[in-house]
Amino acid sequence: MVVASVYNLTVPIPSGVNVSIENDVLKVKGPKGELTRRFYYPGVVLSKKDNVIEVSCNLPRKKEKAIVGTWAGHINNMFTGVVKGHEYRMKAVHAHFPMKVEVKGGLVYIGTFLGEKTPRKAKIVGNTKVEVQGDILTLTGTDIEAVSQTAANIESATRIKDYDTRIFQDGIYITHKGV
Repeated sequence: MVVASVYNLTVPIPSGVNVSIENDVLKVKGPKGELTRRFYYPGVVLSKKDNVIEVSCNLPRKKEKAIVGTWAGHINNMFTGVVKGHEYRMKAVHAHFPMKVEVKGGLVYIGTFLGEKTPRKAKIVGNTKVEVQGDILTLTGTDIEAVSQTAANIESATRIKDYDTRIFQDGIYITHKGV
């Protein structure tokens, strides 16, 4: 005798958020903006019921259960982004040469890093907004992946090679992640 097993997780839709699902594409629209993401994996289904999004799988194995949990987390991050937004704060740390950080177009320019003449560049991903106030950088946006990838790009642009990082601690580092 085979017993049918269903594994599902539900994510409640916040008030003021419009959700539509078409061909594995989830569109979320809220007061801060709109996000679109494709969710596809064989056997895992995304559906809208009443005021919740349900992620379910029939006869799940370990990998399918992990996919269901991951998708529920992504959907929750999308809802948080369109309602409240995501924010990362970074701090420019220097021992001797002060850094000049400025935003031009889709790039962050880091000048005079360790006394270098050519500025280092970091790409801004998606619709992330970068504000520079002294030595504090504030990154905001609706898509958490774009905001966090922009922060990672800035951090890796100021990575120092061939020096002891315990002594040469210059760079731009993430100090706060939040909503």
